[in-house]
Amino acid sequence: MTEAFHLHDPVALLTDMPARHFVSDQPLLLRRGQLGTIVMIYDDLNYEVEFADTQGRTYAMLPVAADNLMRLRDAPEEVAA
Repeated sequence: MTEAFHLHDPVALLTDMPARHFVSDQPLLLRRGQLGTIVMIYDDLNYEVEFADTQGRTYAMLPVAADNLMRLRDAPEEVAA
């Protein structure tokens, strides 16, 4: 079962994906592991993901299916003992 994502979740691609540069429209290849952020939720299975450089400049934005994404976590989950 695919886990639902939330707005602004940090994510990584699970597969390589073709894209176009957000400003120049040049073709890009976003590689598996490329980091992005959920910026729009279409439904529980499809999301708009923004990809930006380390300066915060968007270089690609595209719809991505949930099964091509992994949520990134910065803290462990607590579990019952």
